[in-house]
Amino acid sequence: MTATNSVSPDAIRAMFASALSSMYRREVPQYGTLLKLVSDINHKNNQQIEPRIEVERHGAIRLGTPEELSMMRRLFSVMGMHPVGYYDLTVASLPVHATCFRPLTQEALAYNPFRVFTSLLRLELIEDEDLRSKAAEILSKRQIFTTRCIELIELFESQESFSESTAEEFIKEALETFRWHKTSTVDLKTYKALRKAHPLIADVVCFKGPHINHLTPRVLDIETAQIRMLRYGLQAKDAIEGPPPRSCPILLRQTSFLAIDEAIAFSEGEETGGSHKARFGEIEQRGMALTPKGRQLYDDLINEWRGSVGDESKEKHLANIFERFPDDMETLRKEKLAYFTYKPVSSPEGDDIETLVSSGAVKVEPITYEDFLPVSAAGIFHSNLGDDGGMSHSVGADQGSFEKSLGCVVKKEFELYSEMQETSIRECLA
Repeated sequence: MTATNSVSPDAIRAMFASALSSMYRREVPQYGTLLKLVSDINHKNNQQIEPRIEVERHGAIRLGTPEELSMMRRLFSVMGMHPVGYYDLTVASLPVHATCFRPLTQEALAYNPFRVFTSLLRLELIEDEDLRSKAAEILSKRQIFTTRCIELIELFESQESFSESTAEEFIKEALETFRWHKTSTVDLKTYKALRKAHPLIADVVCFKGPHINHLTPRVLDIETAQIRMLRYGLQAKDAIEGPPPRSCPILLRQTSFLAIDEAIAFSEGEETGGSHKARFGEIEQRGMALTPKGRQLYDDLINEWRGSVGDESKEKHLANIFERFPDDMETLRKEKLAYFTYKPVSSPEGDDIETLVSSGAVKVEPITYEDFLPVSAAGIFHSNLGDDGGMSHSVGADQGSFEKSLGCVVKKEFELYSEMQETSIRECLA
């Protein structure tokens, strides 16, 4: 195959993200309402926005076995998406750990920043030994990828490219993994037992595949989105997750409409009369990526807020605590709290980047945070899983076993952002 008729991983990713969005819109009509809400806000007053924001989505799936995670890594690799970061969600009483599959470079992110938060169930956290064994047996019998999808992944790995027709076939086959199934693979009794252990366990174990449980568009004003969801007929969660509103947004803020209660049948359709909550609609607003120093300050302030009680509302109390986090671009940059790219305005001459910035020869722009916040993700999950079950204790991270299941070491987000910043400085000084 020649380079001229092959389709790049970036293009495959963009095609898949669009196809997945269309499928999810058909499955969950409220998602279409959410897209209209976000578009209305982003285009108010005819403001110009970055092209990537128009198509930006993130999804989330939950996998059951190491084999599923390993093959999912290979599937996403076809789309130029790679595992970044390790997230231990047991700290929030969720029996999973996770990574984010996403593009790595600024060029790939600008083309299409589609990312998927991918969790792996930790079966060892099911305390009932018989139930744990039964869950493992159920998962061992399912195949979440079509035979043709696996063949196409292997084909891509051998020839490192797809023709346009093969790329389209791959997308069609890959979508089957993310599709919703209205019938459970277990009987009602087993479903209830697993749900009692934890609702998330039932969501992972009891279905044919890891249905996409949300797709998230990016909004420029999440405060307005939170207010307008009710006006658009969407039942919003009661609070926005993440940092408070700021002049210089940092990291990630998220909200959602609550999960829909969907009728399902059990034992491959032999039993009816049940329902399941898993799929919901989420909105995110992204700010700048923080350095380790900035992230430590953020975590310290969030932990202080979570462990204290103020006389005012939770939102006001959070805002008061975060007054200690600088909220102007220059302080964030000079105190090395956030990452930035440096771009020449003219033809800069000199070998000191600060002098070039001060003279106006180089402009500075914050680097967008492309990853996730485990506590915020857990807050979204909890608000949409219902009140049944729950882990009685936190057991701690196990990144080693996760990476063994994954088949590789996850990339470190700080290193990726730092390299973006340092590369831009080198190019200015070249």
